[in-house]
Amino acid sequence: MSGELTARALRASAIATGRGDDGTTGLLYGGDRIPKDDLRTEAVGTLDEAVAALGLARAELEQKRQLDVLPPALDQVATVILRIQRELFIAGAELAANPAAWDRLREDATKVSAGMVAGIDALLEDYEARIAFPNEFIVPGETRTSAALELARTILRRAERRAVTLDRADLVPGAHLLPYLNRLADLLWVLARAAEQAEARPATPARDPESTP
Repeated sequence: MSGELTARALRASAIATGRGDDGTTGLLYGGDRIPKDDLRTEAVGTLDEAVAALGLARAELEQKRQLDVLPPALDQVATVILRIQRELFIAGAELAANPAAWDRLREDATKVSAGMVAGIDALLEDYEARIAFPNEFIVPGETRTSAALELARTILRRAERRAVTLDRADLVPGAHLLPYLNRLADLLWVLARAAEQAEARPATPARDPESTP
C-alpha cells in the first residue's frame, strides 16, 4: 500500500521523479549517475547556497526600493547581484557536466569565460573606488544587506575550496572557473562594505578596542 501511495504522489508532483531516492543524481549531458555526496555535487550544491544567500541581499535591497529608502549609492547593486546569481548557474553547469561531454560546454552559457572574469574585475575596480577600506578585520552584521552579502561570500569561499579539490582531480573543465570564484568572493566583500557605508554604518572591528592587549 505504501509503495502505491508513493507512486501516486510522484505522478502528482511536477518536481519529484523519485530517481534520486537512491542517493544519486545525474550529470549535465548524461553519463553515469553519481552519489549526491560526490565532490562535484557538493561543489554545485554549495554554489546553489551562495545563489540563495545573494537572493536575501537582493530581496533586502528591493524592499528598501519599494519603501523609498534605498540609498542612491546602492541603486545598481541589486542588478549586479542578479547578474552574479545568473553567472553562478553557469559555473554550476560547468562543474556538473559529464566529463565525456565537456566538448559540448559553451562559454558564457555552460562554462565560465575569460570575459566573465574580466567583468568581475571591472566591477571590483568600480566599487573599490567607492568605499573606504577598513584597517583591520571586521565583524559582519551592520546591515541586513551587508550581512547577506557576507554570508554569500563565505559560502562562495567554501565552493571555491571544493572546486580547488576538483581541479586537483582534473574535474574542472576550464581554466577560468577558479579565478572567477576567487575574484567574485573579493567583490562580495567590497559590496558588503559599500552597503554598510551607503547607510553610514561603519564596520565593527574584530578586535574589541576596550579589551586589554
